[in-house]
Amino acid sequence: MTEPRTEQGHPCRHSRRLFPLAAALAGTIVVGVTGLTLGAADGIPGGGGGAGTRAEVAAGAQGAAASARGAAGLRRTEGAQGAQGPHGVRGSAGPGASPPPAGAPARVSVLSTAGTSAGSPAASVGGAGRAALRAAGLGPKTLARIPARARQVLVVKGAGPDANRGTARLYTRTEAGVWLPGRARPARNALRGWTDHHRSGDLRSPAGVYRIGDAGGLLPNPGTHLPYDRSDEFAEGGTGFTGESLATAFDHVLAIDYNRVAGVSPLDRARPLGEERGGGIWVHVDHGGPTHGCVSLARADLVALLRELRPEWHPVIAMGDGERLAR
Repeated sequence: MTEPRTEQGHPCRHSRRLFPLAAALAGTIVVGVTGLTLGAADGIPGGGGGAGTRAEVAAGAQGAAASARGAAGLRRTEGAQGAQGPHGVRGSAGPGASPPPAGAPARVSVLSTAGTSAGSPAASVGGAGRAALRAAGLGPKTLARIPARARQVLVVKGAGPDANRGTARLYTRTEAGVWLPGRARPARNALRGWTDHHRSGDLRSPAGVYRIGDAGGLLPNPGTHLPYDRSDEFAEGGTGFTGESLATAFDHVLAIDYNRVAGVSPLDRARPLGEERGGGIWVHVDHGGPTHGCVSLARADLVALLRELRPEWHPVIAMGDGERLAR
């Protein structure tokens, strides 16, 4: 689900506003340690982090991280095993994590409905190694938007431009540069299908290529290596389009970096492109009906996906109907 309730923060259940920098972030953004400067219409995935950590993101945290995060605090709960981390974006790294260098500036990304910039380097996606992605229906423009450092791509392919069902399949790139497909999983999307220019309340999912690197939910971390925010604020008591309960929809969620700041909880309310462009687009637990803009998977499939994703492999999602993905 997404965007049915305007009195709260996530379009499905609006919550705390943690970062008052939406207007500032709509301009030029410096993306982490890559040193790459992007405009608001471009995007590069952030990185770092790991499972099993607990951190507090607060004002004055690690120099540049503080200026990027503003004066609001953010609790990040990322597993039961972790030690208390230092103040900062991610905290201390857990198993399998690739923490950013000491003193590195905060990593943020602002993505438009076009996804990552078509000018982003995509050398690793080229050549014979991309055969599996091409077989999945990804065309040259979509492939060009997948950053070179991305080694995992979740392809969500809708059944049609106005359809609210499709499939999701995770592709992982080997050291040799070959993309290997995972198992196809049934997926749902927005009631009215897909759009290239998502607007709040249009009941369409935003097509494009976006970073996916932040998770959370009402229930504890199910074993993901991604940063995970366990919070009661994910609780939902509403109903879907067919009257189905949404009570378990946000037990686990994966934030899609459409109109959001990367590297923070899915509950964050910052909307760099403006509130009218919607936001709070997640991959969440299927509740038995179409969504307002999100992608949903069966509980077991979402838990499996969360466990498969690795932050050090800079995962992205390529989502849309077949015609859009084939461009």
